[in-house]
Amino acid sequence: MGEVGYGAGKRSRRRCGRQSGCTGQVVMNELLFVVEEADDDSFRAQAVAEAIHTEADTLEDLRREIRDAVQCHFEEGATPTLLRLHLVRQELLAL
Repeated sequence: MGEVGYGAGKRSRRRCGRQSGCTGQVVMNELLFVVEEADDDSFRAQAVAEAIHTEADTLEDLRREIRDAVQCHFEEGATPTLLRLHLVRQELLAL
């Protein structure tokens, strides 16, 4: 699995690899991604059940990168029909 650059954003990167042994007969209905904002204000997404990671400068670009990464990761016909994004925001509160 190698790193490949895609998209217009300066941080548009993803890791992409085809599933080995996938016949395309089993289709996952939904794939969950955890999305976090990085310290540099970019966004990073990681799939929970698959080895799919991507990042981009904006949420709009990230959504496009996630779709591209998922289509690259799965064999034709085995792509999930829904992608769920769980946006996580960390906040520090001083006491």
